[in-house]
Amino acid sequence: MAELKYEKYILTDLQLPEPQQTRAAEYAKRATRILWLEDFVIQGAPSIILSWYWKATEEPGTPAHTHDFDEVVGFIGSDPQNPQELYGEVEFWLEDEKYLLTKSCLILCPKGLKHCPLRVVRADKPMLFIAVSMSTKYSKIMNDLK
Repeated sequence: MAELKYEKYILTDLQLPEPQQTRAAEYAKRATRILWLEDFVIQGAPSIILSWYWKATEEPGTPAHTHDFDEVVGFIGSDPQNPQELYGEVEFWLEDEKYLLTKSCLILCPKGLKHCPLRVVRADKPMLFIAVSMSTKYSKIMNDLK
């Protein structure tokens, strides 16, 4: 059968960039990557990352950083009967303010806004994590962030 014209725009398999490949085993102890979309997967695509977070951690999963692009970070509960409930708790920092998230949410992180660390404090049910970056490649700026 001939290849369909737009088949190349449907992503079904996880493809990780090199830096994430080296940390995949450690990440898998607390979360499951679902899909990772970037320009290296589909040319011109924005960066979109999807994972299931299912285990609480003592250590922050992502350190504080900024970006030179806007990013939307989301945490979505997995109970279809109560989709607003996260059934867990996520610690998430914006600049020097700590937020304890317990509801499904989307967080806008404008270009240059320091965000994270992020830590799953409690996970009674899996939570869907999504990061949508207004860029074709996900990158962090870590300079002078504490």
